[in-house]
Amino acid sequence: MQISDPLLTKKEAAEILKISVPTLYRRVADGTLPKPLKIGALSKWPLSDIVGLIENAKAARQGDRS
Repeated sequence: MQISDPLLTKKEAAEILKISVPTLYRRVADGTLPKPLKIGALSKWPLSDIVGLIENAKAARQGDRS
């Protein structure tokens, strides 16, 4: 079975975003970041959610320049 959208741990998601794990959860609480998928007691973020967040921020930045 091939997984096309890997799930990231809190540490992996925070590392990609260059933020701390507590900041990751603060951003989830304030709605800046999407809520994680809950698998039992685990919290996982799809890589596509994190990449999409970065792409949206880049697009917004480009829009501010025009």
